[in-house]
Amino acid sequence: MNKFPLTPDGYQKLKDELDRLLKVDRPQNIKAIAEARAHGDLSENAEYHAAKEKQSFLEGRIQELQSKLARAEVIDPSKISQSRAAFGAKVKVLDLGADEEYVFILVGPEEADIKQGKISISSPVGRSLIGKEVGDSVVVKAPARTMEYEILEINFG
Repeated sequence: MNKFPLTPDGYQKLKDELDRLLKVDRPQNIKAIAEARAHGDLSENAEYHAAKEKQSFLEGRIQELQSKLARAEVIDPSKISQSRAAFGAKVKVLDLGADEEYVFILVGPEEADIKQGKISISSPVGRSLIGKEVGDSVVVKAPARTMEYEILEINFG
């Protein structure tokens, strides 16, 4: 079983979703199936079929979350040396080609969400930033273009 890194916040979000599915969504779905079943003929009962389909989705998501939580290795960024970019760091960079600043939060693949600025430590940008210090420049070769970033700031927390 492969472990993967997860921030305490990311772990809590997965745990909260699992709790909601188990304590709210699943009981509501069971009730919906019972109500639809009470309407009679199941072969032409659209409500019943929709509820059973939702049940299948819920059970799949519950299993997926349980597996992720079991494989998660929670890493507290506050316990990492904070002089270099590492897992959990918020890294402010200057794109030297576009003259624009970006902030990246280095997280595990399960938490990556580019819309929130969370990039995976296994992505090309994430890999290039790991271990670097403020003032360092990094070159990232991406399929679209080659980018050069200067690290302006590193924060944890």
